[in-house]
Parts: sequence; C-alpha cells; structure tokens
Amino acid sequence: MTTPSYLGRPAGELTDDELEQQGRNAHETRNWVFLHGTAEQFATHTARMLELEQEYLRRHPKRTWQGSGGAATEESQLVVLRKALRGILVQLEALLEPAATEVDEVPAGEDPTTLLLRQVGAAPGGRMNKLEVHQLAREVGLERAALARLYTGDAPLLATDKGDRVLTDAGRAHLG
Repeated sequence: MTTPSYLGRPAGELTDDELEQQGRNAHETRNWVFLHGTAEQFATHTARMLELEQEYLRRHPKRTWQGSGGAATEESQLVVLRKALRGILVQLEALLEPAATEVDEVPAGEDPTTLLLRQVGAAPGGRMNKLEVHQLAREVGLERAALARLYTGDAPLLATDKGDRVLTDAGRAHLG
C-alpha cells in the first residue's frame, strides 16, 4: 500500500520509535479532529491512524489484544481491516446526515449574526455550549472572524462562561 504524501512517510518506513510516537500523536489528536475537524480532516486522520495501527500490529502482533491468541495471520488482519473500514464508513455516513440542531434553511438576505444570536437566545438561559455555537456559526454562514467580533466589540453581544456562550444584554438589544 502506498501512502499519499499528505499523510507523511509510509508507516512501513518509520522506525519503531517513530511509529510509536506518531501512533500516540494520532490517538491524542483524535478527539479534537472528531469534534472540530472537517469531514476531510476526519477521513485523512482516520486513514493515517489505521495505517499506523496496522503497521504496529504487523511488527508487534502479540502486544495488542488482536494478537493475544498468537501471531495474526494475513487472513485475520484482513478481517480486522474490513471491520475497521466498515466502522469508518458508518462514521462518515453519520457526518453526512444533517445534525439535529442544524438550521434547515438560512432565509435569503437574513443576517448570519442575527440568526446565530436568535438561536443562542432561544436556548435555555440564553446560553449554549461553545462547540454548538461554533457549529451554528458554520451553519448560518458566519465566518470565524465575525464570530470572534461578537465577543470583543464595545458592547459584546456574546460572553463566555466556562464552556458556554451566553447572550449579553447588548445581544438581546441587537435582536430588538
């Protein structure tokens, strides 16, 4: 299997130390990619992580649960790979499904800032988790810089409270 250049050096060419380090890094960044990455980033990360894991399993079959019954055969590795690929397909298909909180349609000519503030204001207590606010901003077409300005203006429209984003009095006034 050849590795596309954007994934780095092929796992088979890495030293054992490099393979372990890259594997650790892949697992440490998995949660961030899952929560914040694009579908393309998630797919790329998944492909690289699988490549690193398969190479590790090939080199050290008895160090993992997959090899606990003896050295993995080529056939058992193929079964494991097929199951992993099916899991990836399920994850990718789920990414294609509309999110439960997704804004169905952005009305033509509607201000993305107003749409976002309206959604935050409609949430219990006028607060929403920061990840939901970032997702909502993407859905209504509010660019990152514009979202950041909602927190930093002379009269901020949103405020932070730990992991939540809260509609301010100025934000309520903006909505009228």
